[in-house]
Parts: sequence; structure tokens; C-alpha cells
Amino acid sequence: MHGLSGQATLGGEALDAARLDAFAVTGLTADSRAVRPGDLFAALPGTRADGRRFIAEAVARGAAAVLAPEGTAWPPGVPPRPLITDADPRRRLALMAAAFHALQPATIAAVTGTNGKTSTVDFLRQIWAGLHQGRAASLGTLGVIAPGVEPGGGLTTPDPVALHATLAGLARAGIAHAAMEASSHGIDQRRLDGVRLAAAAFTTFTRDHLDYHGTMAAYLAAKLRLFDTLLPEGAPVVAHAALPDEVIAALRAIAAQRHLRLLTVGPGGSFIDVRRAEPRAEGTALTLRHAGRTEALDLPLVGFQADNALVAAALAIATGAGTAEVFALLPQLAGVRGRIERVAVLGNGAAVYVDYAHTPDAIAAVLRALRPHARGRITIVVGAGGDRDPGKRAPMGAAAAAAD
Repeated sequence: MHGLSGQATLGGEALDAARLDAFAVTGLTADSRAVRPGDLFAALPGTRADGRRFIAEAVARGAAAVLAPEGTAWPPGVPPRPLITDADPRRRLALMAAAFHALQPATIAAVTGTNGKTSTVDFLRQIWAGLHQGRAASLGTLGVIAPGVEPGGGLTTPDPVALHATLAGLARAGIAHAAMEASSHGIDQRRLDGVRLAAAAFTTFTRDHLDYHGTMAAYLAAKLRLFDTLLPEGAPVVAHAALPDEVIAALRAIAAQRHLRLLTVGPGGSFIDVRRAEPRAEGTALTLRHAGRTEALDLPLVGFQADNALVAAALAIATGAGTAEVFALLPQLAGVRGRIERVAVLGNGAAVYVDYAHTPDAIAAVLRALRPHARGRITIVVGAGGDRDPGKRAPMGAAAAAAD
């Protein structure tokens, strides 16, 4: 298998590349319980457990080789196997997975942001599907959505072995366009390394995931890695014009250094300038300026979902789709499950919406989005899950208190 060469030992003795290549690896996994004979086992340190503790179990199950961090010693008493060590083993695993599965859709776009990732990738999938006879996919929180695939729950960004297996399966099925979510966790944990990206977007940036990143600076740095490391030089970057000044400034600096094309979308946007956004009972009427032309569109989407749709449209255009064809599809977009999703209308005419908002900013944004469409009071029910980042609960409550 390609990608095995590197710092390698066999039972503590140096192993040259020729001898290493003689060990056939038939699969990859970071879960010792899932090891099958011939697999490479990635023994990765985690927040809850250290994978190096399970090397013996993996070898007993038939692991043909082991990947681990630099400095890892082979456990005494365990039958020797090639041990590949790397300063960044998560990245090495992702690159191995990319080489192992090889195939990927020809055009892949990744979307990061505190809020808006799921909706944007779903809208981009819908646009690409409309342009390519339904042959498009999206990957993220809603699972894999593609022709012939049953939608189901998933991680925002799957582990690299699962991700590259999925991308290869989509490519074999004839799908050439895929939109995927890029969470800060996934970027930081190297899950997207090895993905051949054509474009990327940044939707919003507010407080979230400080239980993992610790500071807002570290949170932003994780997201910016999508642009300063993973995206190839010269690729387009779509950013919402309302992003904080420091985020836009960071993107401009990265774009200048790596010759990326920074395209902003929204009021005052350089690529798509929203001149007017008028709330309607069933959606939003937009007046846009793009490439020297003014466009009037009626979107069946409420509030910030129209922003997400325009980010998706910009990604489609930036990766080669025709502007007229893309804009013609926007009025046909369907709403996304759990994203200001209209689920019922009460007997008095009041609409009931479900949204997965889980940050103070997201709750406030939902309320701002719905207010122009509501004739009376807005009633809200909010939940905060588990024990993650409890510091945001009071701000979430404060945001909810502004409902009416």
C-alpha cells in the first residue's frame, strides 16, 4: 500500500522501505475493535483513551502494521509488526486513507463556519443536482445525501477512513460533485487532509466549541487551516461579507499569500452584492448585483437561509457553473431539515418552526430571521445538550428571552 514508507521499525529494529512494502495492508482503522486481518491500526492518542494501549489487541486481531506518534515504543511481549511513527499521525492516517481509496468526486467544496454549514452544503448539493441530472452529494450532520443513499444522522466531519471510503464510493457511483461540512474539530483533527478540494467557504464566526479549543483565537485558527493548508493554491474562497473584520482580514492575508480568489457575498459583497432583502410570508425577495448585472429573485427561504443559499450559489459559480443557470435554480431550493424548518401551521395561522440552533448567536439569529415573518408574539422552547461548554447556557437563555 502506498503511504506506508517513513520512520518504521519492526519489533524495535529499523525497517527499510523494501521490507516494509512486503507487508500487505488491506484496510485501515483507528478502532482496535474493528481490526481485521491485514489492517493497519492507527494507535492515536485521544481525549478519552490512548490508542497505543490497544496495540496488543489490534495485533491479536490480525493487524499487519501499526501507525503511532513519534516516540512510541513497541509493547513488550507483543508479536512484532511494522510500526510507522509520525509527528502528526492523524494527518498521516488521512493521507494513507486518501491513497488507499484513491477515488474522489472531481469537484469537492468544503464549508466551515459556526452556523450555516449544513444548510449551505445542502443548498449546494441541490444546485449541483439541478445542473447535473441529480448526480450530486452532500456530507455532514445530516449524513450522506446522494442518489440511492438513505439519509441518516452523521458527524459534521467523519473520521478520515470513513470519509475517504465514502468519497470513493460516490465517485464509483458516477457522482462528480460533492459538498461537505468542515467542522473546526474535523479540520483540527486532520479528518479532511487528503481531500482534493476545489473550493471552500466560511459562513459565520461566533462563540462555540470553547470546551475543545479553549480560546476564540484557537477556534479561529482551526477554521483558517481549511484555507491556509487544505485548500490548493489558486482556489476560490467564498466568505459572507458580514463575517467579523478580523476573520475577513485573516482570509485576505491567506488569499494574498496563497493566491486564492476571495469572493464575498452579502450586502456590499464583492462577488454577489445583496442590494435588497425583503421578507415575505413564504420567503425572501432579493435584489442582487453580480458581474455588472442586477438580478431579482424570490427565494422560498426565511432570514439567514437566504444568505446560506447565496454562499452556495457563489460556490457553484466559482467552480464553473453558469450564473444564469444557478440563479434560475435558487427559487426552487427546498428548506433543510432542522434549519428554520417549517413543520406545522396551527389553527390560528401561526407557523411552527424547528431549528437546531445551539449557540447564543444562532438562537438570536433565528429570532431575528423569524420576526419580520411573524404577525404577533414569538414563543420559543430552547434546550442545551449534555455537559459541553456550559458557559454558553446563560447567554443562550438571554438570547431566548429576547423572543418577544
